[in-house]
Amino acid sequence: MRHLLLAAVALGATAPLSLPIAPAFAQTASPAIAKAVADPRRKAENRARDRYRHPAETLAFFGVKPNQTVVEVLPGGGWYSEILAPLLHDQGRYIAAVPAGGRAGFSRFTAADPARFGKVTVTEFAPGKVPIAPDGSADVVLTFRNVHNFLMGEDATPAAAFAAFFRALKPGGVLGVVDHRLPEGRDSALEKKSGYLKRSTVVRLAEQAGFRLAGESEVNANPKDTADWPDGVWTLPPTYQLKDKDRARYAAIGESDRMTLRFVKPAR
Repeated sequence: MRHLLLAAVALGATAPLSLPIAPAFAQTASPAIAKAVADPRRKAENRARDRYRHPAETLAFFGVKPNQTVVEVLPGGGWYSEILAPLLHDQGRYIAAVPAGGRAGFSRFTAADPARFGKVTVTEFAPGKVPIAPDGSADVVLTFRNVHNFLMGEDATPAAAFAAFFRALKPGGVLGVVDHRLPEGRDSALEKKSGYLKRSTVVRLAEQAGFRLAGESEVNANPKDTADWPDGVWTLPPTYQLKDKDRARYAAIGESDRMTLRFVKPAR
């Protein structure tokens, strides 16, 4: 998966200042989520990207609460970890499922600030080989901008990943997915190389694993993103794959148009 750990690299890039690009979102984040997002200990470059990632609204939409067991799949360099670990520190449990090759690096990240990350549980993300959490133990499983990597990898990876999510969740548990959105009318072959994927593809993968689509939000939408860039989604910030070529143009567009989907594991 060529871009599996892209998030870790992207943390070093600060998003350009601009007005919010997503439509207003009706659901209000809980005081606990708002406090975690506003934590001044978060890296400045991470906080600068809140205008694109809308963490408070996104976590509220997924129903994340401080007393839950929450698994984040492939947390990369820890962008959401800076929010989730403190949020769940006192009453809940935060599990970070990382690839085998990334465990040492993520463990160094958590060890650097024991006050915030000392209770983080690190597991391995190896679909079909080891569980991301004990079966039926998680209230919420979250994966941010990772499903496209599954499509770009081995053919069996997407089904195995969603099966792992399903097994880890309690009956009634929530799977939250955010990913770069490819318009439904585009050639599906683009899902293997552009970093974008269709909403229908995510829904199909989730439903095949046993999930039910329970809601979707446009909080992470960006109508400026036409999803047809020369080097795929990585043309846009924060990656700027083309470096300085047309950089101002891509900065004005902002980060990608993203679907935000909430699935539920049926209670029975």
